[in-house]
Amino acid sequence: MNVYSDERLALREAVSDFLAKHCAEQQVRHDMEQPAGFDRATWSVFADQLGLCGLGVPERLGGGGGDFLDVAVVAEQFGASLACLPYLSSVVLAQTALAGAGDDAAEWISAIAAGRLTGTVAMVTDQGRWDEAGVGLTGTAPPDREGWRVDGVADYVVDGATADVVVAFARTPAGLSQFVIDGHAPGLVREPLQTMDQTRRLARLVATGVPARLLGDAGQALPVFERVRDTAATALSVEAVGGIRRVLDLSVEHAKTREQFGRKIGSFQAIKHRCADMFVDAESARAVAYAAATAQVSGGPPPAGGGPPEASTLASAAKAFGSAAYQRTVRSMIQIHGGMGFTWEHPAHLYFKRAASDALMFGDVLFHRQRVAVSLRLLQIGEHGL
Repeated sequence: MNVYSDERLALREAVSDFLAKHCAEQQVRHDMEQPAGFDRATWSVFADQLGLCGLGVPERLGGGGGDFLDVAVVAEQFGASLACLPYLSSVVLAQTALAGAGDDAAEWISAIAAGRLTGTVAMVTDQGRWDEAGVGLTGTAPPDREGWRVDGVADYVVDGATADVVVAFARTPAGLSQFVIDGHAPGLVREPLQTMDQTRRLARLVATGVPARLLGDAGQALPVFERVRDTAATALSVEAVGGIRRVLDLSVEHAKTREQFGRKIGSFQAIKHRCADMFVDAESARAVAYAAATAQVSGGPPPAGGGPPEASTLASAAKAFGSAAYQRTVRSMIQIHGGMGFTWEHPAHLYFKRAASDALMFGDVLFHRQRVAVSLRLLQIGEHGL
């Protein structure tokens, strides 16, 4: 499988050009201050002109017939630009969850692919767990009423305050199940959260008897839940690659032009070492992130002796390494830029907050390192809440 095929290189260039035109730093700073956190007109243009909102969805479900590697190429460019658009929530999260239900969810998949709807996924509460035990929603089917009702709380919902549809994972008597909820349904309260990263909005959803549609069979959603979590972790690791690359470029450019004591600071050994370390992190993060993205396409059998399958293990490895590498490179960027790097006006401020926020989303570094350790049989399943 060719990760850097001519088609994907052309895709990367097209997305990069679009984001440079519509989501430059000045526009990002403007959009992140708006009530919705993004510009719907720009999102519509992205969906119409590039047609990439259904890139990883089969054609029979209304998508573009690509695969997750294509989605990853786009995600990398979003990570580099910090564009305030609902790509992660709608394309990566919602469509992955909906695709798990197949034809039963085709109407929502095609609507998101066409840019008519935005979506997101409600998974866990604020317990700090990104597994089934962290699910805080429950689903019931009262005998005296038609349809299902969802109650409970979901935290850290990406674009949860603005999404048109919410794919919710909830406990039912049969087990973990998957539901679709109208974003404006009665009984659903959406509370925007105050977060460090203003370029990516999170919300707390409180459901009280919210009408919902069951996707698939009740009690059969755990594999979809895990698929969404692993896909999200992989997407964030690929976004980190884009962010690290942008941070490295800004740092090298500054080192080549900034003078101290009559010399370019790039000639100082300490600056050279920092830039070299940033480059190593950039290339290493890219390698493991795209290995994880490739595994999301091809899957992989469970290793001998049990534990997570290969795709899940690589997703955790990529998330753990990418999060740590992103934070290291941003800290080095700030050091290279000196006092300038600490100011609100400098882009280092935006990348620092994105790196810190993403390190906690869909499992922190410790959580994913422990999952990798379990897959390598260095830890027993059941230890540390795994």
